[in-house]
Amino acid sequence: MEAADGGGSAAAAAAGGIALHDFSGRLGEQQVHFHAMRLRDSLFLWVGAAPALASLAVAMCSPRDSVPVAASLLGDPSDTASACLAQRLGICHYSSLELVLGFNVFNPGSSTSWSVCGHCINKG
Repeated sequence: MEAADGGGSAAAAAAGGIALHDFSGRLGEQQVHFHAMRLRDSLFLWVGAAPALASLAVAMCSPRDSVPVAASLLGDPSDTASACLAQRLGICHYSSLELVLGFNVFNPGSSTSWSVCGHCINKG
């Protein structure tokens, strides 16, 4: 795994700044890159094998349910990988934050999605 901190910190995000964290890793045979941008009340996470934003989803807490609400914002509506992963990450680690997620790994399976969850939690 390679990691590069964009000069931000969690304290900067809490104070109203932006904290950046970039890292790369392998999921199976595929090289995957991660870019996390922490804002005061939200997290933008991009996961991709190539520099493209093909899908984008948002997940946020609901006062009426313990499961975060997720919606696809960009991309093919039949591809639910971004929305599902955003909802899973909201449950596993970032349930108090609004999460905007771009998941651009082609042919993702459920094991790929859970591997991404594990990488994000270990780096977070």
